[in-house]
Amino acid sequence: MEDTASDSRTKALGLARVLADHKGGDVLALDLAAQAGWTDYFVIATASSGTHLRSLARFADEYAAERGLGRINRSSLAEDEEWALADYGDVVVHVMTERARAFYELEKLWFQSKATRVEASGKPL
Repeated sequence: MEDTASDSRTKALGLARVLADHKGGDVLALDLAAQAGWTDYFVIATASSGTHLRSLARFADEYAAERGLGRINRSSLAEDEEWALADYGDVVVHVMTERARAFYELEKLWFQSKATRVEASGKPL
């Protein structure tokens, strides 16, 4: 039997690494398994612009699709969006502008969760 907690962590860190590798800022993986019954991880990253936000969301979707991770929510974003949310079930990805991230403060809302900071791999894309 596959260890689902380990599998969720692997998915979350993989998605976080993709965002970091594509210049997502302050990328965190928050372990919510003990606090939330509906997901195991949040992955949070800051985008530098609306275009960057849409690109990061697209890279996360491509990574997930290559690994057979189905997305639960729809994926259209307007030009002026400041928050892209991608729900893959046990991992939810939040890509936010700096302004939205400062306003919603997800890390403070989920302060009891273990946070893992993820840096770019340094490998060529």
